[in-house]
Amino acid sequence: MQTVLLWLFYISSFYAFIPGIITRFFGYRVFRRGTVEGEFALTFDDGPDPVYTPQLLDLLKRYNMKATFFVVGSHAESHPEIIKRIHDEGHLIGIHNYVHKSNWLMRPKTVRMQLKRTDDIIFGITGERPVYYRPPWGIVNLFDFAKNSGYRIILWSSMYGDWRSSVGADKLTHRMRRKLRAGEVMLLHDCGNTMGADVQAPEQMLLALDRVLSEAEREGLRSVRIDEMITHERMSSSMKLSLPKRMAVAVWLLWEKLFHVVFRLKTANPSDPMLHYRLTSYQGQDMVTQDGLRLVKGDEVLELHFDNQKLFDIGRHARNEMQIAIQMIRAVQKDLPTIAQRVLDKPEYRNVKGLYGVTMITRGPEQFGFHLQDLPSGLFASSTRVYLKLLLSVIHPKGQSRLKEGSRRMEPRMLMMPVEVLISRYAPRELRSRRSSVETGLGELSVGSTAKELSS
Repeated sequence: MQTVLLWLFYISSFYAFIPGIITRFFGYRVFRRGTVEGEFALTFDDGPDPVYTPQLLDLLKRYNMKATFFVVGSHAESHPEIIKRIHDEGHLIGIHNYVHKSNWLMRPKTVRMQLKRTDDIIFGITGERPVYYRPPWGIVNLFDFAKNSGYRIILWSSMYGDWRSSVGADKLTHRMRRKLRAGEVMLLHDCGNTMGADVQAPEQMLLALDRVLSEAEREGLRSVRIDEMITHERMSSSMKLSLPKRMAVAVWLLWEKLFHVVFRLKTANPSDPMLHYRLTSYQGQDMVTQDGLRLVKGDEVLELHFDNQKLFDIGRHARNEMQIAIQMIRAVQKDLPTIAQRVLDKPEYRNVKGLYGVTMITRGPEQFGFHLQDLPSGLFASSTRVYLKLLLSVIHPKGQSRLKEGSRRMEPRMLMMPVEVLISRYAPRELRSRRSSVETGLGELSVGSTAKELSS
């Protein structure tokens, strides 16, 4: 008998107690707190309630705050109109089991059935599948960690005993104000019909929440949905740089400023710099572009250089590489017309044959009118390869991982745009006739090339 009890103890510990400990104390595979300034998360369990949830939605709308509702499936099934309103007003809906029962007391199959049934109910009302799950009382079992469960477990960083009416609005207000700060995930209840709760307890919660939201508004804090908090958390983490990388970036950007001064680079748009350029003579090997233009040593060209500070800032603050791409495309499309205008207006650019550049990432420049060509082998190609790889590892948001995507794709290549292409595509129509007979040439474009390249 003692052996049986001992085995039952081991099994229950492995199934429930140990998973509970590692989630509460170590946060393993759960989300329970944010760190982004200016926002916290209101989360509500056990609803919807036909009396208190509509009042709560009115309160949130008055303060323009968003929340996450972890609903009990049977309650959602009984009040689909409230679930629809929660969804329509921009709040997030998660699962809190079909019945409010501890996962410790159910087999894995039973838990999965509860999740699926609640999932189907929410989908049938809103047309969207829930992604987030909070088990009742925050109690998890071993199988809640399964990667194929399909749900992200959300716990909390503070709770206040609001399921008991005896706490009262004043004490509840005091407790909530003490925890009103950025990153907090607040656990509250909009229904008192579950075991251990008082039916009228949400009335006191609503009184306290009204006061707390008023204070949050004064302090510049806003409540966001859990999915927003998680997204902002990832963005914030991606923007945090180690001390060595911060030092590397600082040194690199200082070098770029010196480079601009020494080589007298001009800027297409000084108020929002992206493209820099300078007049120089071509010093490479003789070559012929794809459209037949011959370029020989001594021909006048414009070098184009991207502003690496701008690239770095875009990479840090964009949510993903597609946003980087969009911002770079817009910047290039804005600056090339300015350069075309100056080529037409400035007498010193009369003999320029075109734009010339070298880039490490070579997918996308064609959309702007550039041609791509392999660098002649030699010292210049080798040194350029080292330089651009180092630069890419510093300014690109993926850093070194971007360099491991294939040696052929990451080889430096020359970019060329004939002047006639620059004028025909980017100069104002009424000015294009000025250079209708100008020969075409080249110009330099540094790493990053176009926004399309970075997104590829």
